[in-house]
Amino acid sequence: MDEQQRIANFLEAETARIGLMTAAREAQLAALEERVFAAVTETLAPGSLSKPHGGFPHPWLPKTPGGSRLTRLGYVCRLQNGVTVDENRAPTASDVTRPYLRVANVQAGHVALGSVTEITVPRNMAKRSTLCIGDVLMTEGGDLDKLGRGTVWRGELPECLHQNHVFALRPEADKLDPEYLAFMTQTLHGRCYFESTGTKTTNLASTNSSKILSFPIPLPSLKRQHELVGEVRAMQDASQRTRRALNRQLSLLGERRQALITAAVTGQIDVTTARGVDAT
Repeated sequence: MDEQQRIANFLEAETARIGLMTAAREAQLAALEERVFAAVTETLAPGSLSKPHGGFPHPWLPKTPGGSRLTRLGYVCRLQNGVTVDENRAPTASDVTRPYLRVANVQAGHVALGSVTEITVPRNMAKRSTLCIGDVLMTEGGDLDKLGRGTVWRGELPECLHQNHVFALRPEADKLDPEYLAFMTQTLHGRCYFESTGTKTTNLASTNSSKILSFPIPLPSLKRQHELVGEVRAMQDASQRTRRALNRQLSLLGERRQALITAAVTGQIDVTTARGVDAT
């Protein structure tokens, strides 16, 4: 019984210490996400962090955050609607089968292609809903904090279509950079706009094409947009390296905890001489 008590005391002390380090790393991860969000916002929409509603009063009139003129998205971008699934539609001679993106495939900041469905539709319908490289994808509904977050389509699948609950925004090439638009939806300005204009239900929220096209964005020159995109990418790359290091440390702490418990209860280590534990 004395030996069991010494083992229990040792493990209680050591696992508590590991728990404190784990909590610290998790807090660092949370702080990192907040820091990246703030940095992206200050880069693309300067000053909006210090003002209510992202620096723009409701109902989002075209004013000038950080000195950049706001432009309605619909003036520099075309919205393409997707295909509607109709299981009762009769087959036609012009039918084609194509991969198509559903809401589940469009995540915040990336496209998840682990499970892509195919759909059979008339050729003319497929032509109207085929994605092009550089399209910015947005979902019609989902969690409120993810509503309106843009993801750039890079042509990962050839001749890919999109569901009607996924909007494809096609910027005018000489006026709006798609990466800039996608990043802008992730700023405080973008979050405030979509969260305040979204239609909310008990568990989900939704938007529509008119609200998306009414999104007011700062529109510097195309050259400046490219520069800002480069700055944001550099920040995200640095934060990703830090995130990987913190997650690696969390994994090692979990392994250390399990190995310590196993070694102590199976007699692989002598807890009376282990560091941090009084041998008496």
